[in-house]
Amino acid sequence: MAQAHEVVPVMDTKVTPKRSKAGVTTPAAGSRQGLGGPYGASFTGEGTRGLTFERRWTRPGVHPYDEIAWEYRTAGISSETGKTVFEQKDVEVPVFWSQLATNVVVSKYFRGHVGTPEREHSVKQLIDRVVTTIAAWAETNRYFATDEDLAAFQAELTHLLVHQKMAFNSPVWFNVGIEARPQCSACFINSVQDNMSSIMDLAKTEAMLFKYGSGAGVNLSPIRSSKARMSGGGIASGPVSFMRGYDAFAGVIKSGGKTRRAAKMVILDVDHPDVLDFIDSKAKEEQKAWALIEQGYDASYTGEAYGSVYFQNANHSVRVTDEFMKAVERGAEWQTREVTDGQPASTYKAREIFRRTADGAHP
Repeated sequence: MAQAHEVVPVMDTKVTPKRSKAGVTTPAAGSRQGLGGPYGASFTGEGTRGLTFERRWTRPGVHPYDEIAWEYRTAGISSETGKTVFEQKDVEVPVFWSQLATNVVVSKYFRGHVGTPEREHSVKQLIDRVVTTIAAWAETNRYFATDEDLAAFQAELTHLLVHQKMAFNSPVWFNVGIEARPQCSACFINSVQDNMSSIMDLAKTEAMLFKYGSGAGVNLSPIRSSKARMSGGGIASGPVSFMRGYDAFAGVIKSGGKTRRAAKMVILDVDHPDVLDFIDSKAKEEQKAWALIEQGYDASYTGEAYGSVYFQNANHSVRVTDEFMKAVERGAEWQTREVTDGQPASTYKAREIFRRTADGAHP
């Protein structure tokens, strides 16, 4: 998983390397050799030979699209009640693609508004958008020894994608060929500190990651518990309270501007004072949803019942230790500890925590 941080430029000086007939990249005048970037971690490729790339599935002079049959279909998505939520007619797809693959790819990854000239209408356009962009990066940065190697790479990648022998993650399909500096990582691990500025910064960071189709995970254990005293008086809110806000943002921000939910994971350490509140949080909201369903509210996951309760947009996980699992085996007690000073907070039966974790996963 990628770490969410400031983007580091690949090269700290703008140079234009030259490639010889033998495929060896030579430094431009005034450039530095070796490792570039402010942290010395970005390889410039200067003075090195580009990659050779052999063909396995394709032939020179024959485009991968010309070796398969294509047809036009209608892509559609319906809700649990049968209502059409998406439809696009006359989309061009390979004949061997399933209807499910067609529905998912067209509804999630085709760019542009349906019914406008800018809307993608063929799988060829989708794959070409991504592949040609990656190939352009490779050409600009002299990744390959010869133009033939670059052409082989582009053809092989096209073949693999159109035949579904491989697939990129969603952010690649969402952003490559669209954004100037596309966000391509699927998952980001974020961090948070025990102060309001950091807690609110996390909300913004997650929102921007969701916007471009990526998922986010965070361990909220650094946030003091709902039983802890504040330095200025009063009692802290605790991580579960802030989770409600994070969950609400995840619910309203569609990943990549599409209809799918944001992908989110929240973790709490097993020795955090609020661990039982954390464990029970989803189960309690589930009970509220069922109460609404019994009163006649829509029971679908996009309906009013589940749309009215918290914690529907994240995977909640308890981080356990070897020490805790051994306490479960022995039937021993387990001590939670204050976040700020590590002092003992509450004592529980380790097996009680473990059982409630299991029950919370299957309410």
